[in-house]
Parts: sequence; structure tokens; C-alpha cells
Amino acid sequence: MEDRSNYENSRKIINEIVVELLKNILTIEERSLRNRGIKNLSMTEIHTIEAIGKSYTKTMSEIAESLNITMGTLTTSINRLENKEYVCRSKDVNDRRVVLVNLTNKGELVDKIHKNFHEEMINHAMIDLKLDEDRDLIKALKNINEFFLKEYGGKNVY
Repeated sequence: MEDRSNYENSRKIINEIVVELLKNILTIEERSLRNRGIKNLSMTEIHTIEAIGKSYTKTMSEIAESLNITMGTLTTSINRLENKEYVCRSKDVNDRRVVLVNLTNKGELVDKIHKNFHEEMINHAMIDLKLDEDRDLIKALKNINEFFLKEYGGKNVY
């Protein structure tokens, strides 16, 4: 009976931590980016910019697949980002049916600011962790991520 009680207590605590962590990260991320001058973009738009990246031009299909969204949803987001001058679209010279997207200088700046936020967040999280705690945290986070991917679908990024 005590094992069942411990199990239920652990479930409740893990649920509270995961829900609070996800909510806090998104809230802090949004606030931090606003403080850094990114005021006219939603988090969805910022994550679309991140998916495009500055390394090379991507097709709409590649972006939609990496975000796990439909082409219709992506088109709406790209329309907004293009109107705000964060991205530009063009047709592939070899296949005019293919739409290519790349970041403008303004979009590259947002991508850099967003990446810097993530770097700072992880650096702060790891300051007080010892090496064995790093490994344990990585293992636990991988296990949680793999569970969610198995149960609810999505892509593994590592």
C-alpha cells in the first residue's frame, strides 16, 4: 500500500514539475525576447524563424516537416513573417512549383537573439549541476522525451 502511495505522490509531483516547467520556459522566453527588442512576433513566428535558420534556403516542405505542422499553417505564418520583413520567399529556378524561404537580415538577428536566449538558459541551468548530475538529468530528460514521442508522436532531435 505504501508503494502505491509513493507512486501516486511521485506522479503528482512529476506532473506539477513538467507542467510548471513548460509554462515557465515559454513565459520566460517570451518576456526575455520582448526585453531584447522582439516585440512584434509571436512565439510561433519565432520558432518558425528558428526552423528556417540562417544556414541556407529551405523549402516550405522542409520547414513544415521540421515544425510538424501542415503546409496551410506554415503558409499563414510565412505570410505574416514576410509582411513583417523577417523572411522572403522565392521560386526554385529548377522547379517553379517549389517555394524557397530564407531569412532576411532582420530575421537572422531574431534567430541569433533567440539562440542566445537558449544558450543563456542552459548555461544558468548547468551552473550548479555536478558532472554526474548532468548525466542523470540528460538521461531523465531523454527518457521523458522518448516517452512523449512514442505516445504522442513527433520527432527526436538528438
